[in-house]
Amino acid sequence: MRRILLGFSILGLSAAATLAQDMPTFKIGVLNDQSGVYSDITGLGSVEAAKMAVEDFKPEQHGFKVQIVGADHQNKPDIGTGIARKWFDTEAVDVISDVPTSSVALALAQIIKDKDKVFLNSGGGTSDLTGKACTPNTVHWTYDTWALSNGTARAVIAGGAKKWFFITADYAFGHALERDASDVVKAQGGQVMGRVLAPFPTMDFSSFLVQAQASKADVVALANAGGDTMTAVKQAQEFGLTQSGQKLAGLLVFISDIHGLGLPVAKGLMLTEAFYWDLNEKTREWSKRFAARNGGKYPSMVHAGVYASALHYMKAVQALDKKQAKSGAAVVAKMKETPSEDPLFGKGQVRVDGRHIHDMYLFQVKEPAESKGPYDYYKVVSTIPADKAFRPLDQGGCPLVK
Repeated sequence: MRRILLGFSILGLSAAATLAQDMPTFKIGVLNDQSGVYSDITGLGSVEAAKMAVEDFKPEQHGFKVQIVGADHQNKPDIGTGIARKWFDTEAVDVISDVPTSSVALALAQIIKDKDKVFLNSGGGTSDLTGKACTPNTVHWTYDTWALSNGTARAVIAGGAKKWFFITADYAFGHALERDASDVVKAQGGQVMGRVLAPFPTMDFSSFLVQAQASKADVVALANAGGDTMTAVKQAQEFGLTQSGQKLAGLLVFISDIHGLGLPVAKGLMLTEAFYWDLNEKTREWSKRFAARNGGKYPSMVHAGVYASALHYMKAVQALDKKQAKSGAAVVAKMKETPSEDPLFGKGQVRVDGRHIHDMYLFQVKEPAESKGPYDYYKVVSTIPADKAFRPLDQGGCPLVK
């Protein structure tokens, strides 16, 4: 009898292994900056976030498998598009995720559409991804230049600082962020005193800061991100810019930037983000798991977006015939049809233009004495509700909006 039972056991394991092998496999490629100025806010942390999504969703229990691969696009469109074409043509990748650096994201959007794959953008900022450059295959999850401007610029202007000067990263993201922030400034009765374009990336902002000081603007707005923002803030302090009465506004600031700058430098800074690890019990639990896998570094909103968008993607695949789910446009259509819900962003919706809608938050960086330790950096100033946080659907120029 024991031999018979053992035989059935072996047959059962063999059948399960065969079934697992027969399951259709979907592959997510996390493409981002793993060696440059955006590596802390995206990088290998985004790869871990995608892996966590797969582990939590357990796609094998729903009849399919998901694999995660990663690569470094070095913030260069030609390298990014080359990797994407190789992934699609020879490695059977179904999804490209993350993609900071808007010039890379915009270049990939059309390729992904042409190949009928899925684009889950979490790291790229330009609002054009759901505007004039929108496609049926793109989902823009975490933040964009319109949402950042809507949050931070409105708050700073409400405080009475109406004359603005922009130091802008000279590529698609910086241009879009300056454009969207300028629109908010003007709409609120403010004035743009001038702008200067800074090479991306750069280690010396001295000449740009001199021009900003000479403008006599109330606000010097940094339309950049990552390492560029950190360098500009540090050098602005060295130049005494804020001591002379001008305010410094970081239009895209991540928690890793605050960690690198330190609270004595960053204290009081107003910023807009889509996620903070200490918002509630669910965000705290997930963030501590993430930090344990990421060398103790807490997640940026980009990492959170990679995780949440991968979960919603897998829910859409689960709901579709698996052959149909190999069509990127079909999967994205299902993602739009199905309300989203996850522990990091709560309840949301992907609009027809591909924009994921969720709450955004206006934060202020704490004084050193207010912080209880590393990564305890933000105070919530206000919650920007989902229906107010992103550009109205009819104002983006997306051809999918009828």
